[in-house]
Amino acid sequence: MLTVHAAPLVLPVGAAAVSAGAVAVDGDRVVALGPYEAVMDAHPTARVRRWPGVLTPGLRQWHGAPLLTRCYHPDPREADELGEEPLTGAEFERLAGRLDEPRRTGSVRRGLQRMLRHGTTHLAGPFGDQAVRTAVARSGLTAVAGPPGGLPGEPSLDPFVHGRDLPGSVHGPLTVGGRADLAVFDVPDEAALEVAGAWTCVATVLGGRLVHRRR
Repeated sequence: MLTVHAAPLVLPVGAAAVSAGAVAVDGDRVVALGPYEAVMDAHPTARVRRWPGVLTPGLRQWHGAPLLTRCYHPDPREADELGEEPLTGAEFERLAGRLDEPRRTGSVRRGLQRMLRHGTTHLAGPFGDQAVRTAVARSGLTAVAGPPGGLPGEPSLDPFVHGRDLPGSVHGPLTVGGRADLAVFDVPDEAALEVAGAWTCVATVLGGRLVHRRR
């Protein structure tokens, strides 16, 4: 179904921002991008999803491999014992010996879900473990080559921690004809997004599919 995603501000990256903008999506492709009225004039029967804040391309997660293989994402049922945040570094090492295969694969699935909740549509590998490769493929996220030698510092679910600004954090620009990987953040503008980060994500569209929507 043809869907128009509308937001007070659309930031395509590589092109001018569009106030009261919209992106039309058909299948997994962007078919129109511009002012809301112009997009709706061209696609009057489209379903409309209205979002707050800013709409951007989906984000690229450079810490993809360590977030899935060197972090443990607790099950909500483990919150009393382990908390709710990913366990990394020494905390992960203390837990690693107690992780059987079902707990490991569950952590990977939850890690991928958390990435989607942060506007991520692309993540960096390589992923040496077959179970991790399978989970990434099933998630619909696009795997990309990571930087040689990986990245320094603690991995973060927020791509802005490494990318710093919007151009450095997205997978690429939004273009007509390109794949419909979008993210929406509940902030007023680009400057506020770069300060607040991906924690403000309210929706993620992956290949035209709405895969995350904050309730």
